[in-house]
Amino acid sequence: MLVSAVVFAVVAATFSAGHQVADHVFGQSDKQAAHKAAPGWHGWRHLLGHVLAYHLVVAVMLAVAIAALNLPVTALGLAAGMGFSAVSHALLDRRWLVRWLLIHTGSPDFADRQSPICGMYLADQSLHSACLWVSALLVACL
Repeated sequence: MLVSAVVFAVVAATFSAGHQVADHVFGQSDKQAAHKAAPGWHGWRHLLGHVLAYHLVVAVMLAVAIAALNLPVTALGLAAGMGFSAVSHALLDRRWLVRWLLIHTGSPDFADRQSPICGMYLADQSLHSACLWVSALLVACL
């Protein structure tokens, strides 16, 4: 049980750091960020490029942590965790789900707020964090 908890802690920390680096530095161009929620194939093409680059960055960071710390993880756990991360990231980055959640949980003004903070961005990042928590649980438990 303690081993799973340690694996979870390391993987969660790595996913968290990886998310910041991949979403804001190495895993998304300005063009992808601007167009990933656009309708049709145009939006999906930009989104898929971002999700691929994002998960390459996260995979490298996760591989380094696993190797450096000799973490006992399974191929099933890694596939489930990375798969959940990729699917959830793509769904959230289309933006309609984030907006829908904000509106249906009583925060329509927050969904439209741009200043002094961007409500959609903060909600998006919070939901990504929750999904990465689930991804880390999958890696640690499977």
